[in-house]
Amino acid sequence: MSKSRKILLAVAVVAIVGLLAYAFISGNNLVGTWWSLVPPVIAIGLALITKEVYSSLFIGILSGAILGSGFSFTGTMDTLINDGLISAVSGTAGIFIFLVILGILVALVNKSGASAAYGRWAEKHIKSRTGAMLSTFVLGVLIFIDDYFNCLTVGSVMRPVTDSHRVSRSKLSYIIDATAAPICMIAPISSWAAAVSEYFPEGQGLAYFVRAIPFNFYSLLSLVFIIAITLMKFDYGPMRLHEVNAKKNGDLYTSGEKAEAVEDSYNPKGKVIDLILPIVVLIAICVFALVYVGGIFDGMSFIDAFGNTDATVALPWGSLIALVLTIGYLALRKVVTVKEAMECIPKGFIAMVPAILILTFATSLKNMTATLDSTGFVETALSNAGALANFLPAIIFLVACFISFATGTSWGTFGILIPIVLAVFSKQPELQMVAMSACLAGSVCGDHCSPISDTTIMSSAGGQCNHLNHVSTQLPYAISVAVISFVMYIVSGFVPNAFIVLPVGVVLTVGFLFIMKLITAKKYGKGNI
Repeated sequence: MSKSRKILLAVAVVAIVGLLAYAFISGNNLVGTWWSLVPPVIAIGLALITKEVYSSLFIGILSGAILGSGFSFTGTMDTLINDGLISAVSGTAGIFIFLVILGILVALVNKSGASAAYGRWAEKHIKSRTGAMLSTFVLGVLIFIDDYFNCLTVGSVMRPVTDSHRVSRSKLSYIIDATAAPICMIAPISSWAAAVSEYFPEGQGLAYFVRAIPFNFYSLLSLVFIIAITLMKFDYGPMRLHEVNAKKNGDLYTSGEKAEAVEDSYNPKGKVIDLILPIVVLIAICVFALVYVGGIFDGMSFIDAFGNTDATVALPWGSLIALVLTIGYLALRKVVTVKEAMECIPKGFIAMVPAILILTFATSLKNMTATLDSTGFVETALSNAGALANFLPAIIFLVACFISFATGTSWGTFGILIPIVLAVFSKQPELQMVAMSACLAGSVCGDHCSPISDTTIMSSAGGQCNHLNHVSTQLPYAISVAVISFVMYIVSGFVPNAFIVLPVGVVLTVGFLFIMKLITAKKYGKGNI
């Protein structure tokens, strides 16, 4: 650790101890106050300073348990273990199973030689780094059903392609992350649309969701940003270092420990179909599982079934069937034996251990903020800002960004804010739609930036990238789009017409990138990325 980081760490430790001491001395009830957001701020701050995510998250969880228990030792341990870790594991067990099964599937297709075969095919058909990145983006857009599924599937499929064209793992993870949640948030048939629809009057949820899409500036402009910066063939901020190093030196990681990866196996029997078919089967069965769990066989429509589904049950349900079918298919094709398939189970599990650990700690931290009633604090703060009606969409966007960043959850954020927005703008339907979109966009933005977000963690796992490298490299890009989106919400507060404001946002995004390319070229020379 550098001297400056050691100084920052020392200051952070003193600040944390001081905060906890002040809370203890004051003796006031901390529930439902700004103290509810202190634990995630501690965790995120330490992670950015130390570049060590496990201890940072644990200290954040511990501080939340201390505050929530009123500084009781036994209460702290009960809160930490029961409300934190055990609740996190039980609440996300389905996603853990899904992660492990996907890890096993990746190990299987690697063992079969399918990944290597796909890499050889891609080298012939995808001729450039630009083509590799755009192909990753397109696949991310096509898998719009669920963000977890998107992150891990796109990463598994596209890693051989981007690796062969020397695209850094940080850039791969950014494209995955910046596509997954944004595309799910603007796709009417997705687990996200279903979650959002739950907060509206019965039967009107999907209609509200579709009407909000044109004002969802962060999600839409993130997609524009990816296409534009890829076609312009440049990068800025920390991402530039990773991309230059990957292109010139073939080092896809640059810094930090390398993620556990399942090595590709050379198997002359492996074919591209051995990769494509398991993925198609996985997608098809998972879609069926989502609507089945949602109650489509109980007389519900396809859309209503999506609105009533539970992805934590459906995704492991579908992926387990896909795994069994894949093992049977590869065994019948005689590209792997049953024994080799069984050897892939622990390999796939090991590859997903870092993601599972981070997800457990991140979920525990969210539980701490819930224990301290961050929802009540935010509701009180927003209800007192009604006098700034035309500026409220922009304010709501910032509030949603902060909550989502601090708690690491988009769903929890819009779950808090949508009922408040509907109540505040009940007599202003046009402004209500803009404000609701601002809430959804801010939720995605904060989630995208947050190192404790499950989607960010999944993107690191999908791209097999060091998690904090992924966070630090994508942060300048996410903030750039967020600033433009904030400006658009200020404008939309006075001109609530998406057909006018959205094109302006697109022009601003592309124009900003042209300016950044000129600045980068002036600083580093036109010959560099």
